[in-house]
Amino acid sequence: MKRHSIEIIAHQELPEADLRGLRQLFDSEYLEEFGEWDPQQPYGYAPHDVHIMAWNEGRVIGHVGWARREIAVGTQILAIAGVGGVLISADARGTRLGSELMSWAAQSMRDGGRVAFGYLGCREQVVPFYASCGWKKIRARERSVGCDGEPVEQEPGPPILVLPIAPFEMWPDGDIDLRGRAW
Repeated sequence: MKRHSIEIIAHQELPEADLRGLRQLFDSEYLEEFGEWDPQQPYGYAPHDVHIMAWNEGRVIGHVGWARREIAVGTQILAIAGVGGVLISADARGTRLGSELMSWAAQSMRDGGRVAFGYLGCREQVVPFYASCGWKKIRARERSVGCDGEPVEQEPGPPILVLPIAPFEMWPDGDIDLRGRAW
C-alpha cells in the first residue's frame, strides 16, 4: 500500500468529496447492519466537530472523530473530547494507521480542543489498542441519550476510557452524565 496522507478538518469545513469518502468508508463496514452513514447523526450517535482522516490514492482509508462537550462527573463539570467513528478500512488494517490517527487526534485535542480529557466507550476487545495509545480505563455509571433519543443509564462495567490531556489525577470520582448522545 502506498504511503497515506492525514488531514485534520473541522466538520463545518468538510467538502463534499470528504463527506463522500467518509460515507464510503463507513458504509463499506456498517451498511448491512446499520444502514447508511449520516454525518449529522452517525448510526444514532453524536456527530463530530473534528475529523482526522487518512487518505490513500484518493480514498479515505481511516477516520477518528471527536466533539468537544461539557459533561458532569460527580459534582464537577469537565470539558472533554468525545471520540467516535474510529475506523480503518479493511485493506489498511495491521499497518499501525489506527495508532497514528489516534496520535493525531490526541494532538489536535491538545492544540485547540480546550479539553481536559478525551473520552470514549468501546468493546472490551479493543481496550488493549486504546491503552497502547495512552488511554486509561475508568469505572463509572454513565448516563446519556440513546440512539433512539431516550435516556440511558449504564451501570459500571462496559469499557469507558479517558485520555489525559490534563493530569489523570484530575479526573473526578462519581457518576458520569454525558449530557447528550455518546460518540
